Amino acid sequence: MAFTAKDVQTLREKTGVGMMDCKKALIESDGDMDKAIDILREKGLASAAKKASRVAAEGTVAAYNDGKAGALVEINCETDFVAKGEPFISLANKVAKTIVTEKPADVDALLKVKAADSDKTVEDEVQDVFLALRENMKIRRFELVEGHVATYIHAGGTVGVMVSFDTDDATAAKPEFDVMGKDVAMQVAAMSPSYLDEASVPAEVLEKEKAILIAQMKEDPKMAGKPEQVLAKIVEGKIGKYYKENCLLDQAFVKDGDISVSKYVANVAKELGADIKVTGFVRFAKGEGIEKKADDFASEIASMVNG
Repeated sequence: MAFTAKDVQTLREKTGVGMMDCKKALIESDGDMDKAIDILREKGLASAAKKASRVAAEGTVAAYNDGKAGALVEINCETDFVAKGEPFISLANKVAKTIVTEKPADVDALLKVKAADSDKTVEDEVQDVFLALRENMKIRRFELVEGHVATYIHAGGTVGVMVSFDTDDATAAKPEFDVMGKDVAMQVAAMSPSYLDEASVPAEVLEKEKAILIAQMKEDPKMAGKPEQVLAKIVEGKIGKYYKENCLLDQAFVKDGDISVSKYVANVAKELGADIKVTGFVRFAKGEGIEKKADDFASEIASMVNG
C-alpha cells in the first residue's frame, strides 16, 4: 500500500513522533496507518512523544573530571524514584564523561556524539533508558571547563558544583590541592554565591543595590537628616557586607569563619609553595527554574460540572 507525504504528516500529528521515524514506520507497515502507530508504540517512540508534555523536574546533576577538563550536567526525569535508580544515575555519569571526551558545543550536538564507553550515540543511550523505565527524561544543560577543576556533588545529585583554578600541573596533582578544591566547591554548594569576586559584580547591580540602600535610609527618621556624604559612607560600608554575602572569594570560609575563602586558598597555596587562583565556578541545582505542574482536580471537576 503506497503512502503520501500527507500520510507522514498525519501520523506525526497522531503520535508526536519525528517525521523520519513516521516515514520508516509507514514503509514498514506498507502504508497501513494503524499498523504504523502500533510499530511506533512497540518501539517506544509514540509513548515517549506522548509523555513529552509531562514536566521533568526531578533528576540529577552529575560531574566528571579527568584532570585536564571537567563537566557538570543536569538530566531531568519525572519522578524521584527513577532519579535515584541505578540506570538513570549511570546514564548521567556516562553523559558527563562524554562531555569531557567529546567536547560538544551544546545539548543538540551532545545528543549526536558517540557516548563514552559505548557504540551508541548519547541520544540512543537516553532512548534505551527511557524504554526501560518508561519515563520522560531530558538532558537540560551542561557546562564544560578545560583546565584544572574541582567538582562536588551534594545529596545524591540535588546540587552540583564545578570550580576552576589557575595553577600548574604539579600543584593540581597534589592531594592537598584536591582537598582545597573540594572545600571551595562545597562552599559554593552551601552558600550559593552569585559572583566570584567584587570585580565580577556588574556595575548596574551595584548601582541598584546602592539606590535601594539610600532609599531605605531616607525612610529611616534617624538617617534622613544626615548629610549626603555621610550617607554615601554608610552605603559603602553596607556594599562591603553585600560583597561578603554574594562574592565567593569574599565569603567567610564555612570551615573557619575567621578567614575568607580567598585567604583559605592563599594559605594552601603558601603551604604548597605554589600559585593558585580561583578563576570561576558553576553551580547547578536540580530542577531550578522549572515550573512543576500541579493537577488542580477541584478546578477540573468544576469545569466538567459546569461544562
